[in-house]
Amino acid sequence: MNKELTGGDAAVAARHERYGQLPDRIRFEDMTEEVEAGRGDGGSASYVPEGSWKYYSCLALDLGL
Repeated sequence: MNKELTGGDAAVAARHERYGQLPDRIRFEDMTEEVEAGRGDGGSASYVPEGSWKYYSCLALDLGL
């Protein structure tokens, strides 16, 4: 039974051909990578209170309230 596809049927067939199947699942192990953390430099990661004002923004403080 060979029948011609109408415009709507052709679109449905083309869509099913393209999107009819979901992609293969990706395992969680393939999405993650374990890397050993190196020892950080203590000097560059230390907190300096005098320099902290550079990174703190508060409208109330900016207005002097």
